[in-house]
Amino acid sequence: MARDRSPQCKQCRREGEKLFLKGERCLTDKCGVDRRAYPPGEHGRGRRRKQSEYLAQLREKQKARRYYGVLEGQFHNYYELAARQSGITGENLLCLLESRLDNVVYRLGFGASRRQARQLIRHGHFTVNGRRVNIPSCRLKTEDVVAAILDSEGLKAVIEDATDLTASVPAWLQADHDNMVGKVLRPPARADIDIPIQESLIVELYSK
Repeated sequence: MARDRSPQCKQCRREGEKLFLKGERCLTDKCGVDRRAYPPGEHGRGRRRKQSEYLAQLREKQKARRYYGVLEGQFHNYYELAARQSGITGENLLCLLESRLDNVVYRLGFGASRRQARQLIRHGHFTVNGRRVNIPSCRLKTEDVVAAILDSEGLKAVIEDATDLTASVPAWLQADHDNMVGKVLRPPARADIDIPIQESLIVELYSK
């Protein structure tokens, strides 16, 4: 499975804000953005380049990619699918990304970060509608039920720790943290997505 292996703190520093890619660490004084509030690389401390229209669009696309942990090819495929759907393309794009299984597991509070949620899924620790699923990009629909397979005390402790760290569950999901079960109540709406992304810039970039 292809995945981004670049240092996560450098990704946040490049975008100039916290993307919360490391869960609890991002809330401590060890956060890379707090310690070095400038882009990585030899010229990171130097004078900033003039922010062109293209650069603003590119940075917004990269930020969205890194939030959800998808590669360039995957992201472009999501955009193509969003463009074919009715409605606003940018909002469709974010809703497709939110509907990924790894993001749903994270939003339910069963993973401290999307990367941790993705790893737990790849190791076969979750079921969807009673069937074990190990594909993080699996898209969930209304009424789908996600459950953790608590086959070890270690896994239960990991998920319980993640539940303590994550924020409240969004309105389009329902979570039972005692039994480690979640349900998709409805498709996510733009108002439910709290990440600071200007999706219109992404659409402008791909429309050129």
